Amino acid sequence: MDFTLLALGIAAAGYFIGDGLKNFKNPRAMNSMETIFGNDDHGLIKHSYVHHFMGVSKKDAEKLLEDHPDVPHLELNGEVYYPKKKLREWLESLGA
Repeated sequence: MDFTLLALGIAAAGYFIGDGLKNFKNPRAMNSMETIFGNDDHGLIKHSYVHHFMGVSKKDAEKLLEDHPDVPHLELNGEVYYPKKKLREWLESLGA
C-alpha cells in the first residue's frame, strides 16, 4: 500500500513538473490548476487580499495603491473591491 501511494505521488509530481516546463517560456499559458478549475477573471478581490493577488507584501501593495489612485476598483457598502481582470491588465500596463 505504501509503495502504491509513493508511486502515485511520483507520477503526479512528474506530470506537474512536466507541464510547468512545457509552458516555461510562455507566461500567458494556463497552468494545470486553471485547466482543471477554470480561470476566474470575473471575480472581485477584497482590498485586504489584493496583496496576495499582486504577489507582494501588504505594505508594498498599500504603497502602490496609494501612489496610483487610478487603479481600477469599486466600493460597495464601505468595502473596496478590485476586479481581477482589470487589475491584472492594470498591473501589466505598469510593467510595460
